[in-house]
Amino acid sequence: MATHAEALSKARLGGFSRVATARVDDAADAIGRIFCPHDLKPVDRSEAHFYALHNCAAFDGFSVNYVAYGGSVSIDPGCLDGFFLLQIPLTGSASIRTAAREVEAAPARIASLLSPTIPTQMTWHDSCAKLILLLDRKLVEQRAAALAGRSVHPIEFDPEVHLAGSLGERLQAQIKQLVTLAEGLGPNRSLPAIAAAEWRETCLDALLDGQHHSLSSAIDVFKGRAETQPAVLRRARAYLEARAAEPLDVVELAEAAGSGIRALQIGFRRHFGTTITDMLLDIRLAQLNTRLKAARPDERIIDIAFDLGFTHLSRMASAYRVKFGESPKATFRRLS
Repeated sequence: MATHAEALSKARLGGFSRVATARVDDAADAIGRIFCPHDLKPVDRSEAHFYALHNCAAFDGFSVNYVAYGGSVSIDPGCLDGFFLLQIPLTGSASIRTAAREVEAAPARIASLLSPTIPTQMTWHDSCAKLILLLDRKLVEQRAAALAGRSVHPIEFDPEVHLAGSLGERLQAQIKQLVTLAEGLGPNRSLPAIAAAEWRETCLDALLDGQHHSLSSAIDVFKGRAETQPAVLRRARAYLEARAAEPLDVVELAEAAGSGIRALQIGFRRHFGTTITDMLLDIRLAQLNTRLKAARPDERIIDIAFDLGFTHLSRMASAYRVKFGESPKATFRRLS
């Protein structure tokens, strides 16, 4: 079993140390302030082997963390409330129990993905160490709303992620690249805003498209991936996505889809549950959300909105607030 000194020497993100202690109470307090308050207890008579390490590189809306505990510990955070946690074990193992199911996490096999609205209890075994990706709850829910054509709503993931599958391999590679990038930058240099935004969107799309969750079916329908969806509607959806900034020409849309106008209108109602005009508005709002999160501080919201085809700014702002739960200005200031 690794000692505290050995664990320190092997830790990733060593320049971003937040917690390094052999005291249980100090660890619970310090790590609780970084993540959320939780109960922390050594189990299986491993008090003598206890230590806690937490290194954290924070970015806009997310952070990548290295967390390790000596011995075996139980962790009871309840509901996370404000964030999602993707936990990839590097050494040891972990048992995760949620209201939905139980997960046995192990290196190269299984990771866990914790949702903020689902109560969780964990036991980390055998000096377990993990890379942990923390994603701001609002960030995930806004991206899901953009992909599903709905307003912001709580989302809950299947907590078991198979690391040997295509999604697991992709996520591991992305997170390890981010860790290496952060270590190269060091704690005194920041990742450029555009690079951080690109990484966020790539990771969010991978999770929301690849891991089953409560809006998976809605995303499949809205993006035209449902098996029962006619090809003509999938073509129409792709046409709107590609030309969202242009004025809507229903005749051109119908020709591109290979359908009559009336049949297309009925098809949108029946299969997407919305009108052509409302779907175009939702696509534009989703693109606005993405652009605002990647915007430079010297860019103006009005210019971005005009680029995306919005001509009535007050209507745009009202529709944006309904969909994403905040104003365009709030998104711009929070993540630009």
